[in-house]
Amino acid sequence: MNQLSFADTEFTSKRRKTRKELFLGRMNELIPWLQLEAQIEPFYPKAGNGRRPYPLATMLRIHFMQNWYNMSDPAMEDALYEITSMRLFAGLSLEGAIPDHTTIMNFRHLLEKHKLGRKLFKEVNKWLSDSGTYFKEGTIVDATIIEAASSTKNKSNARDPEMHQTQKGKQWFFGMKAHIGVDAKRGLVHSFTTTPANDHDLNQLTELLHGNESFVSADSGYRGVEKRTETKDKNVDWRAKVEHPFRILKCQFGFRKVVYKGLSKNDNKLAVLFALGNLLRVDQMIRSARG
Repeated sequence: MNQLSFADTEFTSKRRKTRKELFLGRMNELIPWLQLEAQIEPFYPKAGNGRRPYPLATMLRIHFMQNWYNMSDPAMEDALYEITSMRLFAGLSLEGAIPDHTTIMNFRHLLEKHKLGRKLFKEVNKWLSDSGTYFKEGTIVDATIIEAASSTKNKSNARDPEMHQTQKGKQWFFGMKAHIGVDAKRGLVHSFTTTPANDHDLNQLTELLHGNESFVSADSGYRGVEKRTETKDKNVDWRAKVEHPFRILKCQFGFRKVVYKGLSKNDNKLAVLFALGNLLRVDQMIRSARG
C-alpha cells in the first residue's frame, strides 16, 4: 500500500464518516478478498520487464467500486483522485501513482477474456454456502430485460447483433435478458443466464435450478413448465409468487442499460454484479439482525 499523503491522513482522523465511507468499511470487512483474489491470480500479469502492475488487491477493489457506483473507466480514474474514501479503500495515496482509465479498462478486459466474473460469482456463493447463509429448500426464478442502444449511429452503422428486440405488453424493447434462480429463503442469486431479450423464459429454466428444490416459485412467464419433458418429473410446486434482487441490480447499482457490446462482456458484468448483490444482501441481513 502507498504511504498516506498529508490530506489522506487528515481525512482518516476526522470524526464524522460519510455513508460511502461506512459502506466501503463494511465491504472491506465482509468480502472474502483472499478467496476472490486467488481466482484471478493465475491470470494476473506478474512483475517483470517494463511497467510494474498495480497490486491485484488494488485493481479488484477498484473494479468493485466501479460496479457499485456505475462508473465508466475515466470516471473511476477521476474518483480515485477526487474521493479520498475510495482512494483509501483501494489502498492508494496521492503520494503514489494512481491507475489511469486504460489500466482500469485492461483489468476489466482481463476478467472478460478469462470469464473470471463467473469464477468470482461462484466463489462468493461457495463462501456463503460454507458459512451456512444459503437455504436450498426452494428457488424463485425470474427474468428481466436490460435495454441496449438501438441507434445505428456508431462505427459499424448497426445495432449490436447479439441483442434482440422483444415485446412486453404493448412496448417493444431492444437488448438482452438476465434470467436468475434465487434462494427463496434469503433472496440470494445462486444461478443466472444471459440471453438476447427475445429468448423465452422457459428456455432457461433448467439452468436456474440447483436440483434439490422442494418448490419453485415463478410468474406467469413460466406457465406450462410442468408439462416440459425436462421438468415434468420434478417434485416441485410451481407458484405464482415472484421476488427478485433486480432492484439492487438496476436501482442500487444503476445497471439499467447495457454498457458493453456482446453477451459475453455483459455476462461477465452481470456475474460481478450478482456476486456483489449477494454480498450486499448479507450486509443488510447482518445490520438488520443487529437492530
